[in-house]
Amino acid sequence: MTTSDSKTEAPSRSLRGKSAISWILGLPPAYYVLAILVAVAPAVSATLINPNYWFVILKQSAPLGIAVLAQSLVMRVRSIDLSVSGIFAFAIYLASSGQLNNYPPLMTVLMPVVIGLAVGGVNGILVAYVRASAVISTLSVSAILIGIVQYMSAGRAPGSTPSWLRILTSGNIHGLSYSVVLWIVIAALISIAFRFLIVGRYFRAVGDNPRAAETTGIPLARTIFVSHTLAGALTGIAALVQVSALAVGTIKPGFDTFMNALAATILGGVTFGVDRGGVAGPFVAVVAFSFPVRDADRLRHPGAGQAYRPGRDHCICRNHLRCARGSRLVRRADQVIPVAIAGERRRI
Repeated sequence: MTTSDSKTEAPSRSLRGKSAISWILGLPPAYYVLAILVAVAPAVSATLINPNYWFVILKQSAPLGIAVLAQSLVMRVRSIDLSVSGIFAFAIYLASSGQLNNYPPLMTVLMPVVIGLAVGGVNGILVAYVRASAVISTLSVSAILIGIVQYMSAGRAPGSTPSWLRILTSGNIHGLSYSVVLWIVIAALISIAFRFLIVGRYFRAVGDNPRAAETTGIPLARTIFVSHTLAGALTGIAALVQVSALAVGTIKPGFDTFMNALAATILGGVTFGVDRGGVAGPFVAVVAFSFPVRDADRLRHPGAGQAYRPGRDHCICRNHLRCARGSRLVRRADQVIPVAIAGERRRI
């Protein structure tokens, strides 16, 4: 009796071991990258394993994280959205230019979301109903928005963002920023919707085989349109979080944001029609993206992480001096500013 029990337990243990190994090997690459970074962090600096330090990383990752959630929606239905930079630029300019100062604060809060919905709707119409290329159409919409911002600003940087809006980033719950809480809530809602609602089944069916989904009666064009519209709304929320993180506006925010969002989405296991990473995969990928960048700044220039903003290639200090991110630091008005030196001296 005991011998037979031991014989049956041995295969079951081996099966459990094989299933665990296959599950680990099936994880998206983002998990491996983050695990390596976390393993190396204690050897680099004790600060890197401080919980407060991770809270800062999460806070700075929130805008990109929400933008990645938006990108994952359209990639699930085999599409793509490259209008992220345009929405960010338009929202940040309107919020920091003073044009909304005479309106209630709610208008400033809703403005990025409305812009995102409108842009997402236009993208959805072009991709789903006009059958235009998603890359060309969304990138063109982004270029148009950035051109409008350049025209309205005449090439000059806008003013400061509303101080009351910064509480979205500066406020916290037990050390966790409100922006991170918003990011987690949105991720949880998307995960629940894809697991229990019919829209998740539609997205999954269209991603697996668009023609078969349309043949079975699933509204293909409407599903693609909804994905782009929802992605635009989420990008607007990401722009709102980015606005709250800025003290002074800029007309050149995050030209690499859409590339970072696209890369983090793929690294998190969500590709065209494939949803291997779910919602957690892109979340881990965003943290893995932000972790080495901030570490590199800290190791190269102590204190440089204070000035870093994900998705921003330029920063503006308190006395409105603009300078590109570069190789040495200049302290001015209690700010640590990365300054580019390209073979010549530049007056600051």
